[in-house]
Amino acid sequence: MLKVGLTGGIGAGKSAVSRLLASYGAVIVDADKIAREVVEPGTPGLAAVVAEFGPEILAEDGTLDRPKLGSIVFNDPERLRALNAIVHPLVGARSAELEASARKEDAIVVHDVPLLAENGLAGLYDFVVVVDASTETRLDRLVRLRGMDEGEARSRMAAQATREQRLAVADLVIDNDGPLDALEPQVGKVWQELRERAAAE
Repeated sequence: MLKVGLTGGIGAGKSAVSRLLASYGAVIVDADKIAREVVEPGTPGLAAVVAEFGPEILAEDGTLDRPKLGSIVFNDPERLRALNAIVHPLVGARSAELEASARKEDAIVVHDVPLLAENGLAGLYDFVVVVDASTETRLDRLVRLRGMDEGEARSRMAAQATREQRLAVADLVIDNDGPLDALEPQVGKVWQELRERAAAE
């Protein structure tokens, strides 16, 4: 089994690459998606977050009010550490479960990890794929496609690793500065290389 770490800065197009890899047959372990699952209503994760941050971080329907929690932790490293101490172990355990369910010898398990470079996680994977796009392209996508104002987009980008830090941990780089139809052939090529690596393992 080949363990691949997939990462990229906000707005780089990592989700599009993840969807393409899934369509080719990769088993995707999406850290963001799992992070949402482990704090759904009724979970021990949500109970622990409420115990730490108070009931005011719940929306009226009992779900986690992500924007409110985000505003608490975004500029407070200590509160962010407290949140991570609750969520990261839960995400790790669920990721391991998903990976174990894919234990075919030739399986390619792609861990979609936004903060791979920031958290020094490259060593956990056989292979790291970085989706790269210029700062200008990413900013344009965040403002035009996600509706962020420019100041928020820039501060989100600045809170992540630099482009250079991400590229330093990459075994393969997918350039996503162009349109989707330029992305697909690159991802197909990366998939072929991963399959060859998996067969050689």
